[in-house]
Amino acid sequence: MDWPTTPPAFGPVLLREFTEDDVHLAIECGADPYIPLVGTLPAFPTHDQALAWIARQRGRLAEGAGFSFAIADATTNTALGSTGLWLRNLDAGRASVGYSVSPKHRGRGVARDALTAVTAFAWTIPALHRVELYIEPWNTGSVRTAEKAGYQREGLLKGYQEIAGTRRDMYLYAALRP
Repeated sequence: MDWPTTPPAFGPVLLREFTEDDVHLAIECGADPYIPLVGTLPAFPTHDQALAWIARQRGRLAEGAGFSFAIADATTNTALGSTGLWLRNLDAGRASVGYSVSPKHRGRGVARDALTAVTAFAWTIPALHRVELYIEPWNTGSVRTAEKAGYQREGLLKGYQEIAGTRRDMYLYAALRP
């Protein structure tokens, strides 16, 4: 699978590869109390740790995990967050998606637009028929994002995922190929 020749986009955001210029995003997101709990970004990363995180994102496709995109402002190209399309279950026609937005860029629809763009990109992959999204029930902002992007809640998965040493419930949201 290849990187898209045209960056997926929707509204004022586009999805692109991470660059070393995105260190500010890793540092901003690493200061968030939740984002470091659910990924590989350390809390309060140093400049070098932020660069290492960017390098890991750039390697996700080559290692077979899927696409890790920087969510960027379509006008300035400034990174606002990240989203991933994870393809480990591609053989079964399924993928999962996740997203995070820097705290200073929340509340403007960035996550919704990024989720819309990454989902449209997912449908360019012929083998995909379903994209899943897992959200903790307390995360009402993410629930609104998923629903505004056309995802439907399918159920509650009790004790589905361990986060910070605790089993957490997750809502399962999904989008099906149109």
